[in-house]
Amino acid sequence: MPRPAPYLALAEALRARLLAGEWAIGERLPSRARFAEEYGVGRNVVRRAMDRLIVDGLLEGRAGSGTYVLAPRERLRLVRSRYRERGDGSPLDVGMRERGRADAWDAHSQVRVPAPETIAERLAVTPGELCVTTHYEFLAEGRPVQLSASWEPMAVTRGTPVMLPEKGPLAGKGVVERMRSLGIVVDTVVEVPRPGRANHTQANLLGIGVGDLVLLIERTIYATDGRPVETADIVIPDVRREVVYEFGIGRPVAAESRQPRPHRPRET
Repeated sequence: MPRPAPYLALAEALRARLLAGEWAIGERLPSRARFAEEYGVGRNVVRRAMDRLIVDGLLEGRAGSGTYVLAPRERLRLVRSRYRERGDGSPLDVGMRERGRADAWDAHSQVRVPAPETIAERLAVTPGELCVTTHYEFLAEGRPVQLSASWEPMAVTRGTPVMLPEKGPLAGKGVVERMRSLGIVVDTVVEVPRPGRANHTQANLLGIGVGDLVLLIERTIYATDGRPVETADIVIPDVRREVVYEFGIGRPVAAESRQPRPHRPRET
């Protein structure tokens, strides 16, 4: 099994000491030179280890002064529920128990983008079919907490006021409401969560380290006729958010009143 990079090993050693309370909140840490001598590593290794702990919210660097201990950041809870989300993947406010709510976001849309093969398969369209793609960066309490790349077939929204998700009369209202304005009723959302590691682009946008743990969610939204109307790739940094899935339990239905359920698209 490969050994972790020296700076990662040092970061974990210092993290354990910080969490054990060896240094008080607000206290200045010893110098990099002292840590380098103590652990038998170069100062560059110490610098990278401290940078990692700064990104994780355990330390704060003050120019010309040194590095200080911060109170550990709380991971924000994100509840994912069929009843509680905007169509772009950011949750609505459901009370104090959920602190992962995005309170600000930036979005950039492009039109006439040919669908790659993987996206085309998820949207049940021909590869190369023109789509609207929108890239989101979400903030919660001033910190980046989520990325999302959304794809919608232009055949669904072309020439309508809701073609661009963040412009027009329903800007920011989400997929469900925008589709409803076109007479399309959404009734199924399929999500496939997978663990992953942040690449350079994701790490830069989220303010985390390359290779840090992230949750990758592949989400597709379907209309009542089984047609996919949107698919998205969502990236959530593990250090910032804990994701909770919430499902409602339907009431039992009497046997004589049960009707055959309509065909649903197969989850992939």
